[in-house]
Amino acid sequence: MIGAIVSAVVIGAIIGALARLIVPGKQNMSIGLTLIVGIVAALLGTLIAHLFGWADTKGIDWIEHILQLVLAVGGVLLVTRMSAGKATGPGPTGV
Repeated sequence: MIGAIVSAVVIGAIIGALARLIVPGKQNMSIGLTLIVGIVAALLGTLIAHLFGWADTKGIDWIEHILQLVLAVGGVLLVTRMSAGKATGPGPTGV
């Protein structure tokens, strides 16, 4: 159990960084938020891969890692869009 958490943190950090490199443009995200997005994507990707039986292969689980990366890219896009919406926000009223 502890090994799974440690590997999720390590893989999540790598996945989060790769997702930031893949997403075009500037992402207004901190390193901590990138780690959180990567870790969540790694955990969800592993869960989905186990549910479909894709995680029990011989050698490297490429499908699981690709799924984790796709989820991380989606997470980075979602966070970037949410922070961009808050940054611009509605204009002043009554002008």
